[in-house]
Amino acid sequence: MKLLTYSENGIEKVGVLTQDQAHVVSIEEAGLSYKTMNAFIQNITIEEKQVLENYIKENKGILKDAIQIQAPIPHPQQDIICLGINYMAHAVESARYKEEAFGGERPYAVYFSKRVNRAGADGSIIPAYENLVDSLDYEVELAVIIGKDAKNVRQEDAFEYVFGYTIINDVSARNLQTRHKQWYFGKSLDGFLPMGPYIVTEDCFTRPPVLSICSRVNGELRQNATTDLLIFGISHVISELSQGMTLKAGTIIAMGTPAGVGMGMQPPQFLKSGDEITCEIEGIGSLTNYVR
Repeated sequence: MKLLTYSENGIEKVGVLTQDQAHVVSIEEAGLSYKTMNAFIQNITIEEKQVLENYIKENKGILKDAIQIQAPIPHPQQDIICLGINYMAHAVESARYKEEAFGGERPYAVYFSKRVNRAGADGSIIPAYENLVDSLDYEVELAVIIGKDAKNVRQEDAFEYVFGYTIINDVSARNLQTRHKQWYFGKSLDGFLPMGPYIVTEDCFTRPPVLSICSRVNGELRQNATTDLLIFGISHVISELSQGMTLKAGTIIAMGTPAGVGMGMQPPQFLKSGDEITCEIEGIGSLTNYVR
């Protein structure tokens, strides 16, 4: 299923895309009372999911073009868990840009967090912060959404804890990211997490999902890879993190970005006001945002 959060007459609702991809059914129409995507993820039962799947086979709902689609999880309940330098080619280009910040051997996964007050939707604005940021960058990433509390998970069981997947653009202020050593501030400015347009449930993909992933700036292809090139895969990450912390239902894990970001180009090409950035992942869709 492709799930989404949308606004209708100023009210946010959880919906599901119908099989024709042109209509949206509110989960309330199918008899489910969850008001937010977080509540849906945390509480949905197998039986309720089956009810919903059956309902959308028989009902078309409303036209997708008649509603305003929001980020699928507009208000994440915790900071996003992110992986840094998780594609080999991106590790190379990052070290070339600034060796002291990104270079060196990393036998273990690099984890950091990203603050999100409200996730941006498809079509939303990425603030340029021209008085603060001189090196605004884009990063297309596959995001994993945890579906039930995960603690001490074995790698072979990891996908049982995955609710679904979405797209994020891990927007980054490179000057802040490298100046402060820790990456939190440079990754966490308001508007720096466009997400969506949908969450696609885990059962729609193979385990692990092998998907094409790319980004375009003003129509120019910049990043172009596949998710089987991850250095540390989804099952490894879920298992490793869950040994020492409980991954609560609704946790979002951003799996890292492939090569082709602005800082990796020669010379670097950072975003500027007026630019259009599109992030695409096979089977999920595309996420387009604009710098202002």
